[in-house]
Amino acid sequence: MDKEYLVKKWLSDELSQAEETAFKAMDDTELYEDILQEAQRYRGEDYAKVVSFEELDKHLTTEVSNSETNWRTVAMRIAAVFVIGLALFTVFNQDNIQSFDTDLAQTENIILPDNSVVSLNELSHLEYNASKWDEKRTLELKGEAFFDVEKGERFDVHTEFGTVSVLGTEFNVISKDGTFKVSCYEGLVSVNYGQEEVKLPAGTEFTLTSGDGIKTNISISEPNWLKNMSVFDNASLDAVLAELEKQYDVSINYVSDNDTIINFTGAFEHNNLENALKSVTQALNLTYTINSQEVEIKNAEN
Repeated sequence: MDKEYLVKKWLSDELSQAEETAFKAMDDTELYEDILQEAQRYRGEDYAKVVSFEELDKHLTTEVSNSETNWRTVAMRIAAVFVIGLALFTVFNQDNIQSFDTDLAQTENIILPDNSVVSLNELSHLEYNASKWDEKRTLELKGEAFFDVEKGERFDVHTEFGTVSVLGTEFNVISKDGTFKVSCYEGLVSVNYGQEEVKLPAGTEFTLTSGDGIKTNISISEPNWLKNMSVFDNASLDAVLAELEKQYDVSINYVSDNDTIINFTGAFEHNNLENALKSVTQALNLTYTINSQEVEIKNAEN
């Protein structure tokens, strides 16, 4: 029988009794079986096979003269087993990188392999290696996210500014626009940046801006963005209107008849444009008009 035909049927486990007898009578039968056993050694829980005859045959020299010495035959067999085994080991152990991105005004809840939960805020990126999660709970973050971490081994969040490490807690991380802020709501958080380390117990937060770090207290139980709210403390009106534009995908034209600087302390919700505009304009004695995706804001008439 044709050798290639027999090997292909052997690989697919379709040999008849007569074909199996012919296959075992081939000169290279022992070599093929060695390679299959080596492949299974690299993936013990699965019944691994070489993909095809053509793939297997790349690594074999099938016609060896009887006059060649035994050591060349042995060396060829070892090399073939090693190449196939290494290739299969590489395939079965490829990193499984999980990556998540959010768009403008979009958030996403992510359940990690250990049942820890990440709430990813808008315009943010998160990724981790799922295939190595049991060995190392490590993530990469750009943007903002809230973490509810299950107790267990060390849990690290890497950002461009520093690393946040915990064993099990609730905390929020912002790493964008030149600002690095970590807020701890439960448990204890370790923040490492440069050569410095800061410990944050529940109810405190750390802010790094332009190289300067400040540790302060917080009184809320979770980030305001999780409640679909934007909160401001003596913020400029320009910053507030920019946040309104971002959350509602509208264009705002502010018409003012003076150069007075206006600051806003308060909040607006993310799911109702009318209510959001009322929260801002009424507090500042302003009026608004909505025309499709455009909003005009101006001083109220006395």
